[in-house]
Amino acid sequence: MARLVFGMNQSLDGYVDHMAFAPSPALFRHFIEEAEGQAGSIYGRRMYEIMRYWDEDHPEWTAEEHAFAAAWRKQPKWVVSRTLRSVGPNAKLVEDDLEGAIRELKIERDGEIEVAGPNLAHSLTELGLIDEYRVYLHPVVLGRGQPYFAGPRPPLRLVTHDRIGEDVIRLAYVPA
Repeated sequence: MARLVFGMNQSLDGYVDHMAFAPSPALFRHFIEEAEGQAGSIYGRRMYEIMRYWDEDHPEWTAEEHAFAAAWRKQPKWVVSRTLRSVGPNAKLVEDDLEGAIRELKIERDGEIEVAGPNLAHSLTELGLIDEYRVYLHPVVLGRGQPYFAGPRPPLRLVTHDRIGEDVIRLAYVPA
Protein backbone atom coordinates (compact mmCIF):
# COMPACT_ATOMS: atom_id res chain seq x y z
CA MET A 1 0.00 0.00 0.00
CA ALA A 2 1.29 3.44 -0.91
CA ARG A 3 1.95 6.19 1.60
CA LEU A 4 1.04 9.80 0.74
CA VAL A 5 3.64 12.34 1.84
CA PHE A 6 3.16 16.11 1.67
CA GLY A 7 6.49 17.91 1.84
CA MET A 8 7.44 21.46 0.91
CA ASN A 9 9.96 24.17 1.65
CA GLN A 10 8.63 26.52 4.31
CA SER A 11 9.73 29.84 5.73
CA LEU A 12 10.13 30.32 9.49
CA ASP A 13 6.80 32.14 9.53
CA GLY A 14 4.95 29.27 7.85
CA TYR A 15 4.76 30.22 4.16
CA VAL A 16 5.61 28.34 0.97
CA ASP A 17 6.79 30.25 -2.09
CA HIS A 18 8.97 28.59 -4.71
CA MET A 19 10.04 32.01 -6.00
CA ALA A 20 11.11 33.43 -2.62
CA PHE A 21 13.91 30.99 -1.78
CA ALA A 22 15.64 28.16 -3.57
CA PRO A 23 17.12 24.93 -2.22
CA SER A 24 20.83 24.80 -1.49
CA PRO A 25 22.91 22.31 -3.52
CA ALA A 26 22.68 19.79 -0.64
CA LEU A 27 18.89 20.14 -0.41
CA PHE A 28 18.49 19.93 -4.19
CA ARG A 29 20.52 16.68 -4.16
CA HIS A 30 18.17 15.42 -1.42
CA PHE A 31 15.16 16.25 -3.61
CA ILE A 32 16.72 14.41 -6.57
CA GLU A 33 17.17 11.30 -4.42
CA GLU A 34 13.59 11.57 -3.18
CA ALA A 35 12.23 11.95 -6.73
CA GLU A 36 14.25 8.92 -7.85
CA GLY A 37 12.74 6.81 -5.08
CA GLN A 38 9.12 7.94 -5.21
CA ALA A 39 6.35 5.81 -6.64
CA GLY A 40 4.79 8.94 -8.15
CA SER A 41 3.40 12.39 -7.45
CA ILE A 42 -0.06 13.88 -7.07
CA TYR A 43 -0.41 17.51 -8.14
CA GLY A 44 -3.03 20.17 -8.02
CA ARG A 45 -3.33 22.20 -11.22
CA ARG A 46 -1.22 25.18 -10.12
CA MET A 47 1.69 23.12 -8.79
CA TYR A 48 1.59 20.86 -11.84
CA GLU A 49 1.82 23.86 -14.16
CA ILE A 50 4.87 25.08 -12.22
CA MET A 51 6.50 21.64 -12.36
CA ARG A 52 5.94 21.29 -16.12
CA TYR A 53 9.13 23.36 -16.35
CA TRP A 54 10.96 20.02 -15.98
CA ASP A 55 9.33 18.49 -19.07
CA GLU A 56 11.83 20.05 -21.47
CA ASP A 57 15.61 20.33 -21.19
CA HIS A 58 17.17 23.78 -20.91
CA PRO A 59 20.71 24.43 -22.18
CA GLU A 60 21.74 26.31 -19.02
CA TRP A 61 20.92 23.41 -16.68
CA THR A 62 23.53 21.84 -14.43
CA ALA A 63 24.05 18.08 -14.13
CA GLU A 64 21.87 18.11 -10.99
CA GLU A 65 19.03 19.84 -12.81
CA HIS A 66 19.20 17.26 -15.59
CA ALA A 67 19.15 14.49 -12.96
CA PHE A 68 16.07 15.97 -11.26
CA ALA A 69 14.30 16.39 -14.61
CA ALA A 70 15.02 12.76 -15.53
CA ALA A 71 13.66 11.51 -12.19
CA TRP A 72 10.59 13.75 -12.44
CA ARG A 73 9.79 12.69 -15.99
CA LYS A 74 10.16 8.99 -15.14
CA GLN A 75 7.68 8.91 -12.27
CA PRO A 76 3.92 8.63 -12.83
CA LYS A 77 1.91 11.73 -12.05
CA TRP A 78 -1.73 12.26 -11.17
CA VAL A 79 -3.08 15.77 -11.70
CA VAL A 80 -6.19 16.85 -9.81
CA SER A 81 -8.05 19.49 -11.82
CA ARG A 82 -11.52 20.37 -12.99
CA THR A 83 -10.25 22.91 -15.53
CA LEU A 84 -7.42 21.13 -17.35
CA ARG A 85 -8.51 19.02 -20.33
CA SER A 86 -5.17 17.27 -20.86
CA VAL A 87 -1.88 16.68 -19.07
CA GLY A 88 1.66 16.02 -20.22
CA PRO A 89 3.72 12.85 -20.53
CA ASN A 90 3.43 10.15 -17.87
CA ALA A 91 0.50 11.97 -16.22
CA LYS A 92 -3.14 11.11 -15.65
CA LEU A 93 -5.92 13.62 -15.05
CA VAL A 94 -8.11 13.17 -11.95
CA GLU A 95 -11.25 15.24 -12.56
CA ASP A 96 -13.90 13.68 -10.34
CA ASP A 97 -14.19 11.70 -7.11
CA LEU A 98 -10.92 12.81 -5.56
CA GLU A 99 -11.37 10.59 -2.52
CA GLY A 100 -12.19 7.45 -4.51
CA ALA A 101 -9.36 8.01 -7.00
CA ILE A 102 -6.73 8.58 -4.30
CA ARG A 103 -7.92 5.72 -2.09
CA GLU A 104 -7.70 3.42 -5.12
CA LEU A 105 -4.24 4.75 -5.94
CA LYS A 106 -3.04 4.05 -2.40
CA ILE A 107 -4.30 0.46 -2.65
CA GLU A 108 -2.89 -0.19 -6.14
CA ARG A 109 0.60 1.23 -5.59
CA ASP A 110 3.47 0.54 -3.25
CA GLY A 111 5.97 3.07 -1.97
CA GLU A 112 5.87 6.75 -1.30
CA ILE A 113 3.73 9.10 -3.36
CA GLU A 114 4.43 12.80 -3.09
CA VAL A 115 1.54 15.22 -2.62
CA ALA A 116 2.47 18.58 -4.12
CA GLY A 117 0.74 21.81 -3.22
CA PRO A 118 -0.87 23.14 -0.03
CA ASN A 119 -4.41 23.37 -1.42
CA LEU A 120 -4.40 19.77 -2.62
CA ALA A 121 -2.79 18.68 0.66
CA HIS A 122 -5.58 20.47 2.54
CA SER A 123 -8.24 18.55 0.61
CA LEU A 124 -6.45 15.24 1.18
CA THR A 125 -5.91 16.08 4.87
CA GLU A 126 -9.65 16.66 5.30
CA LEU A 127 -10.23 13.21 3.78
CA GLY A 128 -7.68 11.63 6.16
CA LEU A 129 -5.43 10.49 3.31
CA ILE A 130 -2.07 12.13 4.11
CA ASP A 131 0.26 9.71 5.89
CA GLU A 132 3.16 12.08 6.57
CA TYR A 133 3.94 15.80 6.48
CA ARG A 134 7.51 16.95 5.80
CA VAL A 135 8.37 20.53 6.54
CA TYR A 136 11.68 21.72 5.08
CA LEU A 137 12.21 24.71 7.35
CA HIS A 138 14.37 27.49 5.89
CA PRO A 139 15.85 30.44 7.83
CA VAL A 140 13.77 32.92 5.84
CA VAL A 141 10.91 35.17 6.97
CA LEU A 142 8.48 36.09 4.20
CA GLY A 143 5.70 37.87 6.07
CA ARG A 144 3.22 36.89 3.35
CA GLY A 145 2.25 34.22 0.90
CA GLN A 146 0.52 30.90 0.91
CA PRO A 147 0.73 29.00 4.17
CA TYR A 148 2.05 25.43 4.28
CA PHE A 149 -1.26 24.39 5.85
CA ALA A 150 -4.05 25.80 3.68
CA GLY A 151 -6.63 25.10 6.36
CA PRO A 152 -6.89 24.09 10.01
CA ARG A 153 -3.82 22.23 11.16
CA PRO A 154 -4.46 18.57 11.89
CA PRO A 155 -3.17 17.14 15.18
CA LEU A 156 0.33 15.89 14.41
CA ARG A 157 3.10 13.92 16.10
CA LEU A 158 6.77 14.53 15.33
CA VAL A 159 8.44 11.31 14.16
CA THR A 160 11.85 12.55 13.02
CA HIS A 161 13.95 15.58 12.32
CA ASP A 162 17.27 16.12 10.62
CA ARG A 163 19.44 18.79 9.16
CA ILE A 164 19.98 19.01 5.42
CA GLY A 165 22.89 21.15 4.34
CA GLU A 166 23.89 24.09 6.49
CA ASP A 167 20.58 25.74 7.23
CA VAL A 168 17.51 23.56 6.52
CA ILE A 169 15.78 21.41 9.12
CA ARG A 170 13.45 18.68 7.90
CA LEU A 171 10.64 17.93 10.33
CA ALA A 172 8.53 14.83 9.67
CA TYR A 173 5.11 14.49 11.26
CA VAL A 174 2.36 11.89 11.12
CA PRO A 175 -1.30 12.38 12.03
CA ALA A 176 -1.71 12.03 15.80
